[in-house]
Amino acid sequence: MAAENDFVKDITKKSVDFSAWYVDVVKKAELADYSPMKGMMVIRPYGYEIWELIRDQLDRMFKESGHRNAYFPLFIPESFLQKEAEHVEGFAPEVAWVTVGGGEVLEERLAVRPTSEAIICSMYSKWVKSWRDLPILYNQWANVVRWEKVTRLFLRTTEFLWQEGHTVHATAEEAEEETLRMLATYRTLAEDYLAIPVVTGRKSDSEKFAGAVRTYAIEMLMPDGKALQAGTSHNLGQNFAKAFNIRYESKEQKLEYAWQTSWGATTRLVGALVMTHGDDSGLILPPRVAPIQAVIVPISAGNWKETVLPQAQKVFSDLKAAGIRVFLDDRDAYTPGWKYADWEMRGVPVRVEIGPKDIDKQQAVLVSRLDRKKSFVPWDKLAEELKRLLEKIQGDLYAKALAFRDASTHELGTFAELKEAMAGGRGFIRCGWCGGADCEAKVKSEAAATIRVILDKPEPAAKACAVCGKDAPHTVLFAKSY
Repeated sequence: MAAENDFVKDITKKSVDFSAWYVDVVKKAELADYSPMKGMMVIRPYGYEIWELIRDQLDRMFKESGHRNAYFPLFIPESFLQKEAEHVEGFAPEVAWVTVGGGEVLEERLAVRPTSEAIICSMYSKWVKSWRDLPILYNQWANVVRWEKVTRLFLRTTEFLWQEGHTVHATAEEAEEETLRMLATYRTLAEDYLAIPVVTGRKSDSEKFAGAVRTYAIEMLMPDGKALQAGTSHNLGQNFAKAFNIRYESKEQKLEYAWQTSWGATTRLVGALVMTHGDDSGLILPPRVAPIQAVIVPISAGNWKETVLPQAQKVFSDLKAAGIRVFLDDRDAYTPGWKYADWEMRGVPVRVEIGPKDIDKQQAVLVSRLDRKKSFVPWDKLAEELKRLLEKIQGDLYAKALAFRDASTHELGTFAELKEAMAGGRGFIRCGWCGGADCEAKVKSEAAATIRVILDKPEPAAKACAVCGKDAPHTVLFAKSY
């Protein structure tokens, strides 16, 4: 048996090398591993269980707002992609192509789905005939392939899992309302379930989705001072409707082009959880998306199988009946100390310890993963107190992340200040922007930062562009990003 806690000692310290720490935690906590194919990952059961909890919560919110799930083909004919010029140009460098099928060269190349606007719009052109057919509110849970040059587990991989919503509306106002509604849905998921604060806003034209009129995003700030785009919602206007001839007969019996949206979030959210909340001992999972919310560790001393284990089994049954995701670690090949370190590394929010002395006192010991504080709770109050502690951990994780985000957001007025910030501790830089592409490009080339979002009605509003000094109609957040 490995020495106690060796697997934790092998984790690079977060403060020493953030990137190495991240990979260590993802692999040692058995969330994912590298596959034989470069740039692709294998999501292991524990990592997939986290994704399932995220997925299921999103799916509930989608259905509550009237959306329905569908599924569309993995392969997209090249001619379909080419119908929307800006779209195909934006995705061309990342597309993987199928040229041979069944041993025969295909007459037309097939793209492996980088996103599904083209194939879905081809179907909408068949299904949309009248105003009575609208709105169409569909979502797809699927995998996509984008041939990335630089990859990192969960954050950027050649193949990843996601959901992509695709809706059709009768008016521009309805499409914009849908776009913002789904942006708010992503914000709710991030803040209420992942315990990660976000900023929302519109993307600049250079950063928006290829083929969209407007793109909105939720942006997170990671502990290394880099921003992570964690969900996007696109108002497609009538661009794809015109390219794919999606028209409907209005109430006034006029033939009109439809208005569309698309929106998506990916397995990148699992990586965001790791980075935002983890520490030198491994993961710290928010209880609402933790596959195991509490682990029971019976203390294996003396005749523990006859005395401690039966009570641990009863506690397990009681907590499970109370709706808590709980696991009983009754392995006798490992010491309690080894188990403590193992479950801390996996980020389980609460450890429930039961030993011989606890049997005499009819209590259990609750240990929070967040601060390792202990509380002694009678058996008949255990489920109630555990639920309270889980909610406290959820709230404390959000508050801690929010405090970091706010402390790492700086109001700067000059390009020199912006460059200095990007060379140092980084973070979100809030400043004015004239709207000029040249100023945006200068920041990207000289400070390696991009506009993460254009803020809506910020208080106070910036008065001058931080790059050129001209009047600034926009207040933006600049940051380095993943």
